[in-house]
Amino acid sequence: MRRALIIGLTAIVLVAVLWTWFTLSWSYSDGERAGVLQKFSRKGWVCKTYEGELALYIVGGVAPEIWSFSVRDEGIVEQLNAMVGERVRLHYTEHKAIPSSCFAETAYFVDGVTRVEGGAAAQGVLP
Repeated sequence: MRRALIIGLTAIVLVAVLWTWFTLSWSYSDGERAGVLQKFSRKGWVCKTYEGELALYIVGGVAPEIWSFSVRDEGIVEQLNAMVGERVRLHYTEHKAIPSSCFAETAYFVDGVTRVEGGAAAQGVLP
């Protein structure tokens, strides 16, 4: 009986580890979004993660659509910290069914950032 319990618990732990590895390494989708980097911070009680917000539609008189994202790469973190308030293009991968918020608070992981030249004010999209 004891041996069966140990085998069962080992199997459960192994499945959890494999599921976590699978959800973090396999991406459901990827793409790019552009907008104004509105917020970027490190947050969490126990597991600190980097989380940001991108304002997608900045047009006078219209509320922006906010897109939340997470970052796991320290190099990208440094770039984004320097670009808060600027117009950027972000490349992301989407990872569904991640078992814990210790890895990220969102399913979208940003892995590339490009500053959009001209800025939002120069393009006439800010009020």
